[in-house]
Amino acid sequence: MSLLVVGSVAFDAIETPFGRVDRTLGGAASYFSLAASHFVPVRLVGIVGEDFTQKDEAIFQGRKIDLTGLEHVAGKSFFWSGRYSQNMNERTTLATELNVFAAFQPTLPATYLDSQYIFLGNIDPTLQRSVLKQIRRKPKVVGLDTMNFWIDGTPAELRETLKHVQILTINDDETRQLTGEHNLFRAARHVFKMGPKTLIIKRGEHGAVMVHKDFVFSVPAFPLEEVHDPTGAGDTFAGGFMGYLTSKGRINEQTLRSAMVYGSVLASFTVERFGVERLATVKRKEIVARARQFARLTSFKL
Repeated sequence: MSLLVVGSVAFDAIETPFGRVDRTLGGAASYFSLAASHFVPVRLVGIVGEDFTQKDEAIFQGRKIDLTGLEHVAGKSFFWSGRYSQNMNERTTLATELNVFAAFQPTLPATYLDSQYIFLGNIDPTLQRSVLKQIRRKPKVVGLDTMNFWIDGTPAELRETLKHVQILTINDDETRQLTGEHNLFRAARHVFKMGPKTLIIKRGEHGAVMVHKDFVFSVPAFPLEEVHDPTGAGDTFAGGFMGYLTSKGRINEQTLRSAMVYGSVLASFTVERFGVERLATVKRKEIVARARQFARLTSFKL
């Protein structure tokens, strides 16, 4: 069992009240892969430039991450720079340089064509759909992330792609934007008509809500004394969620609920340091221990 992810591998410059870094590995596919690889082998599809060195690649090595699908081309890798406010809830983008990512056309290696568990990172919905067209047989589970840029700019293409998706992960503002509904539970019913049967609403420091056609489940963010950098927390959550779900090989209420918890747990490690620094060093036993803490924190009797 393996999990295919398509998305960005990038470099970030980040400034928060806890400090700054001028160059650190980032990108949705990086966070996702590092998180998911704690549960299942990951097949990564992305693109990088000549500035992506062996030292950068070493962060993925020694893990269950197959980089056959990571394309190396002439030019510079995708670069993003941002600054967070004192309360860490507001972020100002200082620079976005697509570079080689602007010409990204996902092409799956032959060894990836049998993928049955797939996550389509936040890219053009036409490209997301092109990935699905390359798969030899109908996947068991397809998860997808998107953002306001695609919701506004390519609504028809996004809706066509959503017809082939079982799990949609977006934040609350994007949920309202996609459906035109302010109430998130009414919005979920609109999403179900588009194709997905499970909507995961990412709510930052307030955790995440999963609305399934048959039930609702909510997880808080794991309580931490210090959050150094929230960059990539949502992508990490998606990686933990999809990785756990894939490892079980089935979708039911119990596996979906547990996947939510593990997504939140992995995200809590990411925000403890800048970029992927903490995520790259966390051990499986730490993940399990924090998941048990999570269970105690949320347990109660009526």
